[in-house]
Amino acid sequence: MLEIASGTGQHAAYFSAGLPGWQWQPTDADATALASISAWCAGVARVRPPRLLDVRSQPWTGEWLEPGVDAMFCANLIHISPWSCSVGLMQGAARHLAVHGMLVTYGPYLEDQMPTAARNLAFDADLRRRDPDWGLRRVADLAAQAHSVGLHLRQRVQMPANNLLLVWTRGAQGDVVPGR
Repeated sequence: MLEIASGTGQHAAYFSAGLPGWQWQPTDADATALASISAWCAGVARVRPPRLLDVRSQPWTGEWLEPGVDAMFCANLIHISPWSCSVGLMQGAARHLAVHGMLVTYGPYLEDQMPTAARNLAFDADLRRRDPDWGLRRVADLAAQAHSVGLHLRQRVQMPANNLLLVWTRGAQGDVVPGR
């Protein structure tokens, strides 16, 4: 599991405990996050040392980055970053995922034909006040970007607090229609 934008490291520590047999590779673009990731994951055998990775730097490189990654996990990056991070995430996933690999993204999104919770609209406005390049992304826009690099939305899971878990894979069979 290659985790993109690991932040504090708490996801790597928590999820790796529930996925025996998986190796977890945390990454972050912010070098100052690596110490926190290391602290959260101290003593967790299946978590590798954190690495620097800015998804906008293409191609992603590093001796630690193995070809054919089975899965990637990215929580709470897409809306707290410029659109170029979403583009880079999809490009990197398309390049590094194994044939049947998946990219799992988590966070709040906007969906056409679906009402957006007032809380998410307020959050979006707050993000855009802090940085005009940030904000909730339309699932349809992400799906179009993913499609342009050969990835497709396969599963949409409603999560607590008006968040979604989106699963992206290669191939077009069984695509989920964004917003449904």
